Amino acid sequence: MTTLDTGTAGTGSLIRTLPGSWYTSADIFAAEQEHVFEAMWFCAVRSADLPTPGAFRRVDVGRESVLVVRGRDGQLRAFLNVCRHRGAQICTEESGTVTRNLRCPYHAWTYGLDGKLVAAPNLSSLSDAQGAPLNRTEWGLTPVALREWAGYAWLCVSDDPPSFEEDVIGAVTERLGEAEAIDRYDIASLELGRRETYDVAANWKLIVENFMECYHCATIHPELTEVLPEFADGLAAQYFVGHGAEFGADVEGFTVDGSAGFDALPTLTEDQDRRYYAITVKPTVFVNLVPDHVILHRMFPVSADRTIVECDWLYTGDVVASGTDVSRSVELFHRVNLQDFDACERTQPAMSSRAYRDGGVLVPAEHHIGLFHDWLVARLQG
Repeated sequence: MTTLDTGTAGTGSLIRTLPGSWYTSADIFAAEQEHVFEAMWFCAVRSADLPTPGAFRRVDVGRESVLVVRGRDGQLRAFLNVCRHRGAQICTEESGTVTRNLRCPYHAWTYGLDGKLVAAPNLSSLSDAQGAPLNRTEWGLTPVALREWAGYAWLCVSDDPPSFEEDVIGAVTERLGEAEAIDRYDIASLELGRRETYDVAANWKLIVENFMECYHCATIHPELTEVLPEFADGLAAQYFVGHGAEFGADVEGFTVDGSAGFDALPTLTEDQDRRYYAITVKPTVFVNLVPDHVILHRMFPVSADRTIVECDWLYTGDVVASGTDVSRSVELFHRVNLQDFDACERTQPAMSSRAYRDGGVLVPAEHHIGLFHDWLVARLQG
C-alpha cells in the first residue's frame, strides 16, 4: 500500500498524535482489517460459552465471518462461515446449537462439526475436473487457526499465523515482568459472573488509547481513583513493567464503594494482593487483574466509527455457584466503562474536524501511546 503520513513527529514534552483521518477513513479501516485484525490473533469467544457438541458462535474477524464450533469429540474448531459450493453463509445467527451437522440453507450442502463435507444433493454423482469422486475433505469448510488460552478461543484467519507465544503470551509477560505471573490467576478455571456488551460510537483506536493512559482518570473516574489513589496523579499502571496500582489504605476491595470483595484467588502471591494490573494485548483485548476476580474486554471493530465491546467479569467457581451478589465489584468497572466510552464518543466527532486535521498531542504521561501509534503505522505500511 502507499505510504501513509501519520504526522506523529514532535519535539519537547508534546508528541503529535495520529491525524484525525486515521479515526474516520474507511480506507484506513479497511487496511486495519487486512493488516491487523485478519493478520493477528483475535480473542473471539469464551470457551465455556460453547459447552456442548454442536454449539457454535459466529464471529466477524476483520472482513471474514468465522464459525467457532464445539465438535463431537469436545474440541473447539473454527471455520470460515462460507459454503464451498456457491459461497452462501452457513450460519447467519450469532450463536446457537445444531443437532448433528452444519447445513447450508441455499443448496443443502452439509458439513460435519469437523468441517468435512458429509452430504449434498446428488453428491455420489459429483466428480472433480479429472472425473474422480469429489474429495469430501478437500471440499470441506475452510479451517481457521484456533488456540485456547485463559479460557477463551483465539482465532487467526491468516494463512500464516504469527507465533501465539510471542504475540499473546509474550505481551502479557512483557507487561507483568514474568511468565508465571499470569498463571497464578488461573483465568481458565474462573467462571463468568457477569457480561456486559457495549455498542460504542467510536473508533477502536480511541478505546485502546483511552485504556492505555490515566491522564483522564482524575477527571472522569471518581470511583476508580478512590480505590486506586495513584491514578488520581495521572499515572497509567500498565506503562510500568511489573507494576500494579496499589489499593488505597482504607480500601478493603475492588468494589464500587471500596468495601470488601471476595477471598483472594488462592494461588496469588503476596505481591499480587491489593493491587490492580492492566494489560493490553494488541490489537483488541484488555485484561484487568485484581485479587478476587478478573475483568476481560474483547473489542469487535465494526467500522471506522463503531466498536462493539464485550466485557466479562470472572470469579471462582465457588463464588458463581453460591449465587452471591457480585454487583458491587461489577459496578465499579461498569461505571469506568461507561465513563470511558462516553469520553470516546465525545471525541469521535472531532476526528473529522479541521481542528484535528493534523492530530493533537500527547503529554509526557501519555507518551507510551506513541509506541502504539508507531506499531500500527509499521503494520499498515508493511
